[in-house]
Amino acid sequence: MNSFSLSPFLAQAAPAADAAPTVSGVAVFMFAAFVAMTLAITWWAARKSSGAGAFFAAGRRITGWQNGLAVAGDYMSAASFLGIAGMIAFFGFDGFLYSVGFLVAYLTVLLIVAEPLRNLGKYTMADVLAFRNREVPVRALASLSTLCVTIFYMIAQMVGAGLLVNALIPGDHYNAAVTVVGLLMIVYVVFGGMLATTWVQIVKAVLLMLGSFALSLMVMNHFGFSIGNFFDAVGAVSQGGETRDFMTPGFKFKGTLDLVSLCLALVMGTAGLPHILIRFYTVPDAKTARSSVIWATIVIGLFYLMTTFFGFGAATIIGPDNIANSNLSAPLLAQKLGGEIFFAFICAVAFATILAVVAGLTISASTSFAHDIFVNVIHHGREHNPGEEIRVARVTAFAVGIVSILLAIVLRKANVAFLVGLAFAVAASANLPAILLTLFWKRFNTNGAVWALAVGLVSSIVLIVLGPSVMKENPVFPLGNPALVSIPLGLVAAVIGTLLKPEPSSEAKYAEMHVRAHTGLGAEQAEPH
Repeated sequence: MNSFSLSPFLAQAAPAADAAPTVSGVAVFMFAAFVAMTLAITWWAARKSSGAGAFFAAGRRITGWQNGLAVAGDYMSAASFLGIAGMIAFFGFDGFLYSVGFLVAYLTVLLIVAEPLRNLGKYTMADVLAFRNREVPVRALASLSTLCVTIFYMIAQMVGAGLLVNALIPGDHYNAAVTVVGLLMIVYVVFGGMLATTWVQIVKAVLLMLGSFALSLMVMNHFGFSIGNFFDAVGAVSQGGETRDFMTPGFKFKGTLDLVSLCLALVMGTAGLPHILIRFYTVPDAKTARSSVIWATIVIGLFYLMTTFFGFGAATIIGPDNIANSNLSAPLLAQKLGGEIFFAFICAVAFATILAVVAGLTISASTSFAHDIFVNVIHHGREHNPGEEIRVARVTAFAVGIVSILLAIVLRKANVAFLVGLAFAVAASANLPAILLTLFWKRFNTNGAVWALAVGLVSSIVLIVLGPSVMKENPVFPLGNPALVSIPLGLVAAVIGTLLKPEPSSEAKYAEMHVRAHTGLGAEQAEPH
């Protein structure tokens, strides 16, 4: 999901004894079946979606458990499924810290963001920021931040898809894989809107959980369902000619600051990811939004718990020295324990995971441009023609898809691991400070929001470009993720900007915002069936 989990997803490990697996016709059939199922969902959703509320927010009729699964489906990317398993297989306990961080991150969403976001907004994160601030500057910068986060995130997922296909299938299929993923995500969003995207994510989440549960059971069966035997093996992993205790930290993180910065990015960044935040507009009320976060936390918690079984399972049963690409740890383990059919299923789930995530990113970007920029910035909150907002969103989805395909093809051989790290850094440094101070600081105003968004966005980009993810040999900035520096910069900028230019009108609307955020009075309502 980010540079820290995506790095092994994009990078090759040292050559190994075992050759990489190849995908059979069964895997292709399973993937085709998933695509056919999702296209059927899109056709069904297109018939039911009518009006802006249906296209952008699925009519606000998604139930708590449905949205919880969809949020989990949006969050559990292929980099999580394959990348974290590889991290644990190669770095042991240090890799497990990613699983913990991603789970803890949802406590921030549950306790701080979900309920007020649902009560105050309509379709996007910028709705909350614009509630008591001047709309044009706040929406413009919030939309720019949203587009940056989603494009960075999406390109990395699509590059990962191409690299995964090339790692599994003999020959060069990178461009074809990227193009197929891009075209399918365009179809989901343009024709099915948020309803289709939601159900694609639900189906993907169920398949991913089934695959993860089955693989975890196979690992435990290998050790006679004995936790003691399992951890005894984890404590004696053969790597590089040495026997290592993979429950001991220190194989990846050599410095405390790197680990602290990683944890800040994980915990704070998730609550500022636009494609996660817009999911709370699909439910009928704040209570359901809260319920959906609880469901998502349960599903995500179980998933990341299971990554430890197949991550450590790959380390103990196969051995890191016998895995040519850390990204292939889970598929190789599936092939060894479950045979070719189960291996085919795991590969198909990985592709399905990528499709669901990029669909969520695409609708987030298209909604932000159509609702924030086109309607509220350019046309000052008024549609000139009925349905214009939806048409602009569809054109934007098409444009974002084409641009993402082209960029993913161009960046094929570049080091793009920093792109998702940049997405998390921007979300944590720009989006979250602006949201939190809008909700909880009465004096906060338009100037503070603009400064927070601008400084958080720029500092995240600059520090990652100057860091080891890009400047590998002699980085100017020492940390792989800039959150430890860029989050304080965003917060300080927000405070300074607010104090330099007081805005009485923003303070005057704080009481109204506070009441609506906590009671839901005046909040957007679910559309009637």
